[in-house]
Amino acid sequence: MAPQVAASRPAPARRSAGITAPRHLAVRWLGRVGYDEAWALQRGLHAHSPRNHLLLLEHPHVVTLGPRAPEAHILMDPAAAGAELCRTDRGGDVTYHGPGQLVGYPILTLGGPRAGGLGAAAAYVESLEDLLIEVLEDLGLPGAGRLERHRGVWLDPAGERPRKIAAIGVRVRRGRTLHGFALNVDPDLSWFGRIVPCGIREHPVTSLGAEGVAVTMREVVDATAARAIERWGAAGWDRADVAAAGSRRLVAASAVPAGTVPTAVEPDPGPPQSATIPVAAVSRAPESPADGGRKPSWMRVVARTGPEFRRIKSVMRDLDLVTVCEEAGCPNIYECWEQGTATFMLGGERCTRACGFCLIDTRRPEPLDPAEPDRVAAAVARMGLEHAVVTAVARDDVPDGGAAHFAACIRAIRRLRPSVTVEVLIPDCKGDPAALSVIFDERPDVLNHNIETVARLQRLVRPSAGYARSLAVLARASDAGLVTKSSIMVGLGETAGEVVEALGDLAGVGCDIVTIGQYLRPSSAHLRVERWWPPEDFEELARIGRELGIGHVESSPLTRSSYHAAGAARSVGAAAGGA
Repeated sequence: MAPQVAASRPAPARRSAGITAPRHLAVRWLGRVGYDEAWALQRGLHAHSPRNHLLLLEHPHVVTLGPRAPEAHILMDPAAAGAELCRTDRGGDVTYHGPGQLVGYPILTLGGPRAGGLGAAAAYVESLEDLLIEVLEDLGLPGAGRLERHRGVWLDPAGERPRKIAAIGVRVRRGRTLHGFALNVDPDLSWFGRIVPCGIREHPVTSLGAEGVAVTMREVVDATAARAIERWGAAGWDRADVAAAGSRRLVAASAVPAGTVPTAVEPDPGPPQSATIPVAAVSRAPESPADGGRKPSWMRVVARTGPEFRRIKSVMRDLDLVTVCEEAGCPNIYECWEQGTATFMLGGERCTRACGFCLIDTRRPEPLDPAEPDRVAAAVARMGLEHAVVTAVARDDVPDGGAAHFAACIRAIRRLRPSVTVEVLIPDCKGDPAALSVIFDERPDVLNHNIETVARLQRLVRPSAGYARSLAVLARASDAGLVTKSSIMVGLGETAGEVVEALGDLAGVGCDIVTIGQYLRPSSAHLRVERWWPPEDFEELARIGRELGIGHVESSPLTRSSYHAAGAARSVGAAAGGA
């Protein structure tokens, strides 16, 4: 095990003092994330978030080139070896990222009157080098330093065999940083033989593993997060990790005495308290043993199958349509259908993903029906809707994930009823930018994509999706000028602090509308309900979400993604024909 930094160790003097403006720091360990998705997420946080961020992750195999990097520095075809090739706008030459390498993307606001100047950028790069030098010492590898004329962190920099262990490439735009560093933990170093790393031919690349330091990625993440919090977290911080259920989390900032280095990993202490994220008003105690007992009174729904409900059901059957209201067992079906609203589900009634919370059939799906978009449009017209909500099962069996089917449906609705506002609740389309653009180009009035749960529970709740990928989808949609929306379920074992962290991440990528509702177990084969959240906690979460900058938060025990969707869209100014 790597040594822990002593909790009472005073903060050393460092080059980074005064480099960054004091803002709340959000640290996120995201696991393995595609390069393009991480870049979209960075851009979203850079554009929309007032907070500072540190994204920690691994990439699949990828070779990246800075704007002036010569392609001659790529010695072998990356695609032939199973890697992507990406041009990027960071500083530096060519480099490799892949499994076993910790990549860090700080999105920080630089301080001082010349925050956007070259001097501030150079000082910031030096502060990153200092941070990594300290991390290496904490992990049992002292003596790292700088090599004259070459950026990054080096071992034996003044000796006979300097070797590079960490690369740095950044960009500063409008006084705010992008890109960052890559620390070699234990990657396959042969990949660096396929390029001229950072344009440097005369010195080799090394890693912690190659230097005989046996540490896990988790230990390196924890050490790096601790040093980052020490440097950039003076105004408050929080940390969330994408991990399996039951994982441990870092002690919250306010639980650590001022002036100490918060590094200890402990069992989850409950909702973290932060100077800038007030969660104390949210109840900690479960209202009842969730599964095996009666639902609390606020979760009981009265069935109302009046004339309008029966009319909507008749329209759906006549046009051979599927609704998520029925397939997902939504508790609001009686209220919504009595009000003449329904959420149409494209792609049939079978999904290619098996999420732990969802009732939808997961057998092999039928081929997409090209007439389905016109039938949905006919239903919208017959129902006289002013706001149509369209979702779909995940269709990973088709190349674009069903994107063209969504686009056809938007066009069909607008042909028959041009005044209607159209909201689409889309899957992630595997994060494919081209597929997502097919939907974005139709300018839906609301682009909804759900993160569903907090970072820690993602792999348990929706194992075929990803927290970073979902945030990247929303960031891309916001960058395209669309009104964006997402949803969180509670009751799966998350803490109030984790929900607030997720709300902060959604606000950070510019999400305009968020819905929060209680998870209901659809069958004994699905994830159990760990807690019934009381109505007053939903009200408090809505208040916090608005305080974080989300335009509209719909939060109550029975809230679902499309609950009161028309009102939410109006509240943020969504208009027919595109946002």
